Amino acid sequence: MSGPTSTRARTREPFDRRIARAVQAVTGRALGPHQTAIVRIGFSLTWLVFLLRELPHRHEMYGPDGPWSWELASRLIADNRAFTVLMWSDGRVWFELVYGLAVLSAALLLVGWHTRAVSVVFMVGVLSLQNRSVFLGDGGDNVLHLAAIYLVLTRCGQVWSLDARRAARRAVRGAREDVVGPLLWIVLGGFLLATTWFSDVTGEWWLPVLLWVLWLGHGLWWLVCRLAPGEPRTLLDVLANLTHNAALVVIMAEVCLIYATAGWYKIQGSRWQDGTALYYPLHLDYFSPWPALSELLASSGIMVMLLTYGTVIVQVAFPFTLFHRKVKNVLLVAMMLEHAGIALLLGLPVFSLAMISADAVFLPTAFLVALGARAARGRDRLLGRRRSAGALPEQRRTGEEHGPRTLVG
Repeated sequence: MSGPTSTRARTREPFDRRIARAVQAVTGRALGPHQTAIVRIGFSLTWLVFLLRELPHRHEMYGPDGPWSWELASRLIADNRAFTVLMWSDGRVWFELVYGLAVLSAALLLVGWHTRAVSVVFMVGVLSLQNRSVFLGDGGDNVLHLAAIYLVLTRCGQVWSLDARRAARRAVRGAREDVVGPLLWIVLGGFLLATTWFSDVTGEWWLPVLLWVLWLGHGLWWLVCRLAPGEPRTLLDVLANLTHNAALVVIMAEVCLIYATAGWYKIQGSRWQDGTALYYPLHLDYFSPWPALSELLASSGIMVMLLTYGTVIVQVAFPFTLFHRKVKNVLLVAMMLEHAGIALLLGLPVFSLAMISADAVFLPTAFLVALGARAARGRDRLLGRRRSAGALPEQRRTGEEHGPRTLVG
């Protein structure tokens, strides 16, 4: 009896009340805290792995010893207006400083230390290095390029971060003045002054404007939290939630757009139509880190055909399955396995990591919560710690676990 009754009650709910409930869901909290956290971890790990892997070759790739010289880069950036702070100077010291800050910001964003400030430094590092030599990359750099901008607009440190741990401690032990955060924003203010001073060679005007808006907005947040914690704080919290949720939707739309365009372009290719497209990259030396494995896979015509058609089907079908949770999860696993295979067979680990990180925005909340709990138990077991009944909670509760299910969960 409760099922039909509840269904009729929902259908009789006034339209304005449903609109109000939807507005409350969008403005009342930052949706998908676990999804944005796993996206943050994935992209920061991808960038960190790439920077550390290319550390011996950094001067040839982005520095003064590269074939794409500083003069050529400055001429290109004068035309395309791409943002990079490496155009401020052609010295080795400045390059080493920027590269080192890129590595440091990726590591700090990975663990969620002052994510609001560090995400800005992370974005500047990604854009500066990638725009310095635009001809380097394997496709994953484009995804990382966009994700670095979107992460600045999200509240990606709500869970699985040192920020969440610090907030939990503050809730238990009482408020304690945070000195590091304001100091970070003061330092970033000095950097913004330099960015404005070098605006002629830095790149597009809109990115420094965005950085100034973020800097002033966080300064206003800091003042309101201390001087007017009532309605002004609530208003700023609503604006932050709206920005976060909009950025989350954009990330989801970007993933769908990537797979939809890739799938539909593949359909138009004759090699994808006859099921032989995978055969050719398996025989390219620079796409065969394991020649024996590539040769074994390419020797099976049926396997090549199944993987070729399966890739097209999964990419085309995925955007249409978002509202069917079970089918979406199956295709999501298939796409992640596909990218793992690309990393192994074609030697594109950065591209695969970037795409898996983007796909993670659609992982179910229940799975991520269970994954986080298992990781916490494994960490405690590894460190030989045992949680007592009155122990400090590891993360702040977000209300997401028992909240209404959404597209990302």
